[in-house]
Parts: sequence; C-alpha cells; structure tokens
Amino acid sequence: MNIRWTLKGKKALITGATKGIGLAIAAEFADLGAEIAIVARNENEIFELKQKFSAKGTEIIGIKADVSNRNDYIKIVNKIKEEWGSFDIFINNVGTNIRKKTYEYTFDDYDFIMNTNLRSAFELSRLLFPMLKKSEQANVVFISSVAGQTHLKTGAVYAMTKAAINQLTKNLAVEWASENIKVNAVAPWYIKTPLAETVLKNKDYKNDVLSRTPMNKIGEPEDVAAAVSFLCMPASDYITGQILAVDGGFTIFGF
Repeated sequence: MNIRWTLKGKKALITGATKGIGLAIAAEFADLGAEIAIVARNENEIFELKQKFSAKGTEIIGIKADVSNRNDYIKIVNKIKEEWGSFDIFINNVGTNIRKKTYEYTFDDYDFIMNTNLRSAFELSRLLFPMLKKSEQANVVFISSVAGQTHLKTGAVYAMTKAAINQLTKNLAVEWASENIKVNAVAPWYIKTPLAETVLKNKDYKNDVLSRTPMNKIGEPEDVAAAVSFLCMPASDYITGQILAVDGGFTIFGF
C-alpha cells in the first residue's frame, strides 16, 4: 500500500453526512480506511447510515445535532472528545439555502442561512482546534461553492456565506500552519444532490447550467468526495489555503 494515497488510521468528523456530498465523502473515507463520525439532524437517517456502513464492515459514530443551533456545538465537541480525544480530519460539509430575491429575505431567513453555513463552520473549527492540534498532521476541508466566487442564481445570502468560508479557509491555513493543520476548501458547481435537484428539475434551468459548463454535464457527489479525500491524504501534504473548484470548467469559461 502506498501510504501517501490512503486515509488508513485517520479519524474524520463529517457534518451533514447522511445525504448528497456528505454521504459520498463518508463512503469514500470508509473505503480509504478512515474511522468516521457523522453529524446530522435526523436521528433516523443516522441510524440507517450506521446500519448501512456496518453491513460493509465499517462502524461509524453518529451524532444528532443541528449546527444552526449554537447549543449543539458543545454536544458535537464533547462526543468527539469522549470517543477519540483527538482526531485528524474535519469536513465542514453542512449547508442550506433559501432561494429568494435579496429584498424578499426576512431577518429569520438571514439568521438561519448564516448560522447554518457560516457561523457553524467558524465555531466548530474554533472549538475543535485543540483536538485537531493533537493530531500533528490534521486537515480541515470546507465545502464551499462556486457561488462564493462568482454570481449565481442561488441568492445573495448563500453566496455571502460561501465567499466568507473561502476567506476563512485562507486565514486559518496561515494561522494554523505552524500547528501542522492544513486548511482547504472545495467549491462545487451543480452536483446531483437533493438541494440541487430542486432547481435542476426545471429543464430550461438545467440547460442553462449545462450551457455554461464546458464538460456539459452535472457533477456527481463522488466527484467532490474524491477531491476532498485527496486534500486529506499525505499526497497533498504541501497544499493548504486553496479553494479547489469542482465545476466541469464553469469558473474559467469565458466567451
């Protein structure tokens, strides 16, 4: 086995891991030998996922928590401390959106998206730092979006959170480099997830998306999972502070 291309022996915490990109990352990590803890709001989905992974020979830790609720941050941290004491990989995948015109957003809409997408990323990173530091070879990967790099029809608030996550990635990469913690982000374009399918079911909209995608296809969750896995392997040891677009060429497509 080439130890530069494996996650064997690594302990990984993944938020929003019961569906879409988070689920694909969990499956990829399991195949690469990592121990896994998942965070999700739905207890039934956690149970079903634990059963599914157990049948394949992988036992996972399930944590029921809502990252839009700051009181649940400590629950996540305490569970990881209790189970592992220290760990190696934090994948901040959880995210949500409410698609509206800017003038239509309410205070509650704004707070919900900001708390779920951005505040949780900042607070969990901060609170988990002491345990990541103990790893001596840790990785943090934020699931961002190309919406944080250019205008999309996702709504201003979602885009703001992703742009902020990109900057958080750069700041932490520099601040935590001396602690042997690498920090990167993966920024997907449209991926076949439940969140994206709500708009891609509109054929005209989907055709617009494809027309702006040089590879002329919608991405798969596994495409994102592969990029995340690479950034957490020893093979990417000299890569930090980067925003890796998984976008079929969308962000570089000019005239």
